[in-house]
Amino acid sequence: GLPRLGEPAVVFVEMIVREDLIRLYGFASLAEKAWFNLLMTVQGVGARVALSLLSALTPADLASAVALGDRAMVGRANGVGPKLATRIVTELKGKVPEMGAVDAGVLGLQAALGEGVAAGNVTDAVSALANLGYSSAQASAAVARVVAKEGEAVATEKLIRLGLRELSN
Repeated sequence: GLPRLGEPAVVFVEMIVREDLIRLYGFASLAEKAWFNLLMTVQGVGARVALSLLSALTPADLASAVALGDRAMVGRANGVGPKLATRIVTELKGKVPEMGAVDAGVLGLQAALGEGVAAGNVTDAVSALANLGYSSAQASAAVARVVAKEGEAVATEKLIRLGLRELSN
């Protein structure tokens, strides 16, 4: 994410001081730095895992995954197994950094679902639409519209079909 050679660059730095070392970590945005610090508060997440998560997911994608309880998306990062992904999603629920705001599609989905975590079928439908090439914002918004019309108890396959129909409109 750095500009070409000779052009000015802004890097947001976090310094970690330990008894035996001093390390500097650089980030392209304040949102990445905020997520790094937040991820480091989760038990079992060190600098290496936090950087791996930020390499695999953008801050917006990470916020969406936490908001939706999407352990599979968090588990895509190297060094993050199913147990750690569950812990990250659980511990960070409701702690999204201000700068890593959740996109409008996810907010719509949360409103359609009410309080709590999305059911597996809803999360799977959003994930499937994202895997088909739609952004997580588009997928979340489409599934939110379907859930608002049909309810949350719709089968995953039907959610995907209706979500695709919503995306084509």
